[in-house]
Amino acid sequence: LALAARCLGQRSLSATAGEKETRINLWSAPRCASTSLMYAFAQRADTKVVDEPLYAHYLTTINPTALRPYRDEVLAAQDADGDKVMRDLLLGPLDRPVLFLKHMAKHFAELDDTSFLADTHNIILTREPTQILASWARTLGEEHTRYEDTGLERQLALVKAIRATGKEPIVITNDSLIARPEGTLRALCERLHLSFDRRMLSWPRGGRPEDGLWAEHWYHSTHLSTGFKPELRTPPNL
Repeated sequence: LALAARCLGQRSLSATAGEKETRINLWSAPRCASTSLMYAFAQRADTKVVDEPLYAHYLTTINPTALRPYRDEVLAAQDADGDKVMRDLLLGPLDRPVLFLKHMAKHFAELDDTSFLADTHNIILTREPTQILASWARTLGEEHTRYEDTGLERQLALVKAIRATGKEPIVITNDSLIARPEGTLRALCERLHLSFDRRMLSWPRGGRPEDGLWAEHWYHSTHLSTGFKPELRTPPNL
C-alpha cells in the first residue's frame, strides 16, 4: 500500500495529462527470446526499456562466484542494491507512459521489498528446461552449466509471490512467442491494457543503446535478427 501511494504521488511528475502509466516487469528464464521481446517493446513510441537492472545485485548478493567475463564492468556501471534499484525505477518519474524492465528470474532472489509486484504487471517468459541448458552450455561450456541456471525454481517462486498479491502473472512460453509472435503480442498487449503496435513485430538489425554490457556475449542471434524467428533446435547433449 505504501508503494502504491508513493507511485500515485509520482504520477504528476512523470505522466502527461490523460496518459496512464504502465510499469512492466519481464521475468525470463535464460536463453529465451527475452531480448527480442525487449526489442519489440522498444519499437513502441510510448515505451522506455531497461535491460536487466538487477544484474549487479545478482553478482554480489545471489551468486558472487558466477563466472561472467564482464563482471567488473557490470559492478562498476550498476548499483548492487537491488531494492534501491527497483525503488528508483518504479517510483521515479517516467519520460514515457510505459516502462518495460527486462529481468532474469534468478535476479529476483534476496530482495527485501517485493511489494512492487502488487503495483506492476509481471510477465513470466519460460522455456523447456533441456533447451535452456543446451543453449547455456554452448555459450559457457558444460562445466559451467547447472540446473539452477535455468531459473525455473525462481519463476515458480515468482508465480506464488505474484498470486499472493491477488494478481495473476502473465505466462508466455518461448515457443509460442517465436512461432506465433503477432498473436502472442496482441494477447499480451490486451492483458497489459495497451494497444497493439505492429512495429513490435520487427526491428533494425544490430544492437540497441539500451543493451546491457553483456550484449556481445549473449545477444548474437538477436543482433542478427530483424524479428522473431523460429530457432533451429538440436537435441541437447547433456
